[in-house]
Amino acid sequence: MRVLSPAARRLAVALVAVVVVAGCRAPVRRRPRPVPPPVAYEPTIADRVAQYGPAARARLVPYFRAAGVPYPPAHFVLLGFKHERELHLLAAGPGRGLSYIRSYAIQGASGVLGPKLREGDQQVPEGVYSIVYLNPNSVAHLSLALSYPNDYDRARAAEEGRDDLGGDIMIHGGSGSAGCLAVGDVAAEELFVLAADAGWKDAVVVVSPVDFRRHLLPHDYRAPTDWVNDLYVSLRAELMGMPLPPTARSRAAQRQQP
Repeated sequence: MRVLSPAARRLAVALVAVVVVAGCRAPVRRRPRPVPPPVAYEPTIADRVAQYGPAARARLVPYFRAAGVPYPPAHFVLLGFKHERELHLLAAGPGRGLSYIRSYAIQGASGVLGPKLREGDQQVPEGVYSIVYLNPNSVAHLSLALSYPNDYDRARAAEEGRDDLGGDIMIHGGSGSAGCLAVGDVAAEELFVLAADAGWKDAVVVVSPVDFRRHLLPHDYRAPTDWVNDLYVSLRAELMGMPLPPTARSRAAQRQQP
């Protein structure tokens, strides 16, 4: 049997100690990397058109075909009538005048006849507006944002010292509204897809207390301020050149017969 020298014995004892310590050492635990929260994805206009476009176009195209207007049209106009609670869609092909396409029921519109004057008055604006953007993630399904307040609204407010005119006026889905026009989800899908297909930047939206082509103001209506009568003169002039629905045209023709 081989006898280790004192130095060798000391080295062997040291190696055993190192092994024992290494074997008893707790393993190093790495902290798990934090998992980032999922990024909320908001659908784009293109996403919504892909989602609702086929069905919306299938509903719209027969109306355009009956009116002799190609789809998508070169441009379109929306006429909103508060008293009648109707939204009329007019459209035109390249180089042609407007034709009546169809009507939608206004399912929700707060306030009374008369223009919007300030934030929180619950009034639907009255005037001639444009569409400034489409909202594919509206709380009311889908929406088209109107350019209220326009220059006319601001000028009248400046004359009367009104500062906060409100805003965020939409044509949207659903059936409830506070200062906007709610036309239901199906109609909102059609208008949203139409606006995306045809381009909304040149579209015109006229919001009027009544359809001046067919009706007068209610006899008990009183304008809230003097300039409203001038506004209604201009709205009447704007509407008089617009085509009527077929049923309204036939009634108007009957009234004109001797």
